[in-house]
Amino acid sequence: MKKIFTLALTVAAVSGAFAQAFPSKPITLVVPFAAGGPTDLVARQLAEAMRKPLGGANIVVENVAGAGGTIGAAKVARAAPDGHTLLVWHIGMAATTSLYRKQSFKPLDDFEFLGIINDVPMTIIGSNKLAENRRYRDFENYVRTNSDKVNLAHAGLGSASHLCSLMWQTAMKLPKPLTSIAYKGTAPAMNDLLGGQVDMMCDQTTNTTSQIEGGRVRAYAVTTLKPLTGNKLLADLPTLDGLGLKGFNLTIWHGMYAPKGTPAAVVKKVNDALLVALKDPEFIKRQSELGALVAAPNDKRVTPEGHKAFVANEISKLKIAIDAAGQYAD
Repeated sequence: MKKIFTLALTVAAVSGAFAQAFPSKPITLVVPFAAGGPTDLVARQLAEAMRKPLGGANIVVENVAGAGGTIGAAKVARAAPDGHTLLVWHIGMAATTSLYRKQSFKPLDDFEFLGIINDVPMTIIGSNKLAENRRYRDFENYVRTNSDKVNLAHAGLGSASHLCSLMWQTAMKLPKPLTSIAYKGTAPAMNDLLGGQVDMMCDQTTNTTSQIEGGRVRAYAVTTLKPLTGNKLLADLPTLDGLGLKGFNLTIWHGMYAPKGTPAAVVKKVNDALLVALKDPEFIKRQSELGALVAAPNDKRVTPEGHKAFVANEISKLKIAIDAAGQYAD
């Protein structure tokens, strides 16, 4: 017993000393997507907000795109567990477990969870060629009546728009899935929606707000449990939950991760810096301009334990929709 106690003290001392020296070199913040997208912008703004609470650390964003985010995530899972290689990823952390039935890492086993960063609401939008369907009820009735004709755009397997479309169709209990058209990114999918080549899409407010504001698409509903009363443009849109799809609640959240085995003291130091960043007025303002809601200090998900519990629940929720659709990336 004495040896075990002594060993525990030694481990704690080493971990504490390691944390005092951290960061001892530039921190690489891996984004598993190409530069310029919503997740990339979140990571770059977060890096700026975390530099000061990490003692002026040099934080470098590295884009490692491919395979729905799994290539970049796998790189972080294999990295040295010293806190100098971190990951910022969205809801894909929970979705890929079901979408990719064979992958080189396990989200709940191969990472240390550092905390949730934000939530980005989603909107159900339609082409202006469906202008006669002015309200969601009209739109829903049109979809049910013409399910063999309606087509739905998304930005590729595992994308936010793909996951939303799967969950929406599952909640709608349509007799058969709508025709889904996968694009290589949000921009080409949105372009075809604007041009009337496709009928509808469900995507993040970061991608849809400007199109809604410009009258180039028609907005029907939001995917949050509560109306977006803080957003003047979207405040009057109903929620899917309020429209009868009870319990429908989907946001594209972003979280931060470190390789499994990163010392607890380092995890705490990074989480402490994250908590400071989440209260930074400039970070909150810039995220709001993207349509994102920064996680509040009293949100349980900003703690490592709460973050992991939340992702575990999201894995279960998304698996139901993905398995019901039978659409897999492998």
